[in-house]
This record gives sequence, structure tokens and C-alpha cells, in this order.
Amino acid sequence: MNTRTVPASRTAAALASRRSNAQAAIDRVQTALSRLRREKTPVSVAAVSRRAGVSRTFLYANPHARAVVAAAIADADERRAQALADQHDQHETTWRERALNAENALKTANAEILNQRTRIGELLGQTRDLEAEWTEQGIQRITTENTSLKQRVRQLTTDNRTLEERLQAARSNLRFQDRRVADLEAKLVDPTAMT
Repeated sequence: MNTRTVPASRTAAALASRRSNAQAAIDRVQTALSRLRREKTPVSVAAVSRRAGVSRTFLYANPHARAVVAAAIADADERRAQALADQHDQHETTWRERALNAENALKTANAEILNQRTRIGELLGQTRDLEAEWTEQGIQRITTENTSLKQRVRQLTTDNRTLEERLQAARSNLRFQDRRVADLEAKLVDPTAMT
């Protein structure tokens, strides 16, 4: 049997290279994890493996890489659980505020309805008082006056419309006459325009 011995310096260099490569891979894993956290992407072994450019075997076999990924997954799960709890608390607070606002609005509406009912009762009482003061002849006289006033308003509206139409016609005639006078003045100034 022929056994070749490897010089110790080569073995040390190979081990140093392996350690350097492993440390570079761990650094890439940590960079990938921080990028995943920033992007709020779910952390998994497959996602870290793709982002860091290392094999899944490396992530499982290297104790430091395994610990870093496990801590990141646990941290992401804890943050997700906290976010869900915060969201639940926020929804609970929102519903509680809505319920309190609705209850307050209901109290305000009930108070306003009570005030309106009281005011309506007072006004109905005043109306009854006013109706009691009027006699049948007074009501008949006011109704007749109201009818004649309505007729007068209709007549005045018709007259007003007629006068507006006459005014518009007069303005139109005046504009036509102004143009006619301007044309005649232009012809007087420039006698060659007459031919």
C-alpha cells in the first residue's frame, strides 16, 4: 500500500479555505435574512437558501447557520403572532368606539326627539289658541281676500311678462335702428360707398 501524506500546510490551508467559505456563506445567510425581514417576506429554509445562494443541506448541517435560521423563523412567527394580536386589539377597539359612538348618538337623538315633541306640542297649543280666536265670518273673509290676492298676483305676473316681452322687442328694434343709423352715417362720410 502506498500512502501519500499531505503536508500539514496544505491541510491547514484547506481548512482555512473551508472556514472562510463557510463564514462567507453564513454572512450571505444573515444578509438574506435581513433582506427578507425588510421586505416582510415569510422566512423559510427554502427562501433563505434561494436568497443566500447556499444549499439547504448547508443550512441544516452548519450549526451556526441552522441556529440563525431557526432564530429568524421563531422571530418571524412571534412578530406575526404579535401583529395578529395587535390587529385583533385594533379591531376590538374600533368596534368598542363604534358602539360607544352609536350609544352616544342614540342618546342625543332621543333627547332631540323629546325636545321636538315638546316643541310640536307647544306649537299645536298655540295653533288651537289662534283658531279659537277666529270666527267663521273672519275665516270666510280672509279666505276671500286670499283668493282675490292670488288672482291679483296672477294678473300682475301676466302683465309683467307682457311688459318684459315688449321691452325685449323695443331693445331689439333699438339695436336694429342703431345699426341702420351707423350704416347711413358711414355712407354719408364716404360717398363712394353709395355706388
